[in-house]
Amino acid sequence: MSATHILVVDDEPDIRGLVQEILEDEGYRVSGAESGAAARLALRERRPDLILLDIWMPDLDGISLLKEWAQDQGLPCPVIMMSGHGTVETAVEATRLGAYDFLEKPLSMAKLLLTVGRALEAEKLQQENIGLKRRAPLVQEPVGRSPAMQRLREQVKRIAQHDTWVLITGESGSGRETFARYLHAQSPRRDRPFVDLSVSALTGGSAARELFGSEEPGLTHYGSLEKAAGGTLLMDEVADMDLEAQALLLGALNNGSFLRVGGAEPVAIDVRIIAVTQRNLEDEVRAGRFREDLFYHLNVVPLNIPALRDHAEDVSDLLNFYLDFFATHEKLPYRRFSVGAQNFLRNYTWPGNVREIKNLVQRLLILGSGDEITQQEVEGTLGAPPPLLAQPLEGLVSFDQPLRQAREQFEKAYLDYQLEKHLGNVSKMAKEAGMERTHLYRKLRSLGVEIKERR
Repeated sequence: MSATHILVVDDEPDIRGLVQEILEDEGYRVSGAESGAAARLALRERRPDLILLDIWMPDLDGISLLKEWAQDQGLPCPVIMMSGHGTVETAVEATRLGAYDFLEKPLSMAKLLLTVGRALEAEKLQQENIGLKRRAPLVQEPVGRSPAMQRLREQVKRIAQHDTWVLITGESGSGRETFARYLHAQSPRRDRPFVDLSVSALTGGSAARELFGSEEPGLTHYGSLEKAAGGTLLMDEVADMDLEAQALLLGALNNGSFLRVGGAEPVAIDVRIIAVTQRNLEDEVRAGRFREDLFYHLNVVPLNIPALRDHAEDVSDLLNFYLDFFATHEKLPYRRFSVGAQNFLRNYTWPGNVREIKNLVQRLLILGSGDEITQQEVEGTLGAPPPLLAQPLEGLVSFDQPLRQAREQFEKAYLDYQLEKHLGNVSKMAKEAGMERTHLYRKLRSLGVEIKERR
């Protein structure tokens, strides 16, 4: 795992050497560039976490470099400008282009260290805010006091201390990303980036660019493996990766490095990979949809997150957590669940797992009124059907008719029951019925059973 990397760009060797010495004493990893051309080369070799950039250099001024780097997807990292001949106009232009701050020479080392620390912290907060906006709310520590959750938290803490890759499995909405972020936060990599990559983006020609980045004249695009350097890369729904992308990733993992698209110099891999899936990867391997060698690369440490129905005793804690969260962070009115509502929700099956609890609480706080949330209000919001009870065959099928008609009557009742049981989810229904989905769809249409969402 690498320390925070700072690139110092200045044509004066005494200043580069002094700044490098001061920053290395503070635990940073520092490299230097004596010109604009050398700075371009340094950025192609590795993406730094922060750049200290002099404005006046003989070959290319810092403002022109800043404009060049700000193209395409914006600056690759925070940039702090330095100059002994700066003007207010220059400082304003640098700020407009995205520079974090402007330091005057001769440099005050105390101010330099303070500005560097603030810039790195601001970048970290910005990345966390991006994650919050995309997947709010973000829970640092998984909620729940059940034995299952306590064991999982302890297991994650132990895994976090070893720099190994992890495969997290579990149903959608069960809290897999929460545990991935918790693992990162407990690890020695906690102060380095956490990058969330949706594997569905890795298709065809885009896979290499998304994973490894690309190089063009005067422009470097950093891929996910490099953005996560020193930290953690979360590969979400890894089973959805196509075979071409799997081959690219496997080659990089075997070599311990990769080439950017259009690049000539290898970039070393320094990242913990956490792969997440709701599918059984061993089944995917047997079906030929997932490479066996990549599976063994990713499955160093498996971690299974249980469905909420398997630790229903945590429902009350989760309800209270989300009540507090939305009241505090989104300023929604605080309400409390009645005893009846809590009892009903503890016995609810939660097909959407923890994500469904979050959505339910938010909906109740936005649309409801009054201090108390009643069971009737909860049932109305969920649209929950009454509990399904197994019924005897008598009463469903008349025995006083031809066998073919009795069989059709039974099949219709059976499939209608299964649709209600699985809330209209045909995939789950097909699995329990032991039928192929295409055959099941034909059977439903032939019997006149309407397919619709039954929640």
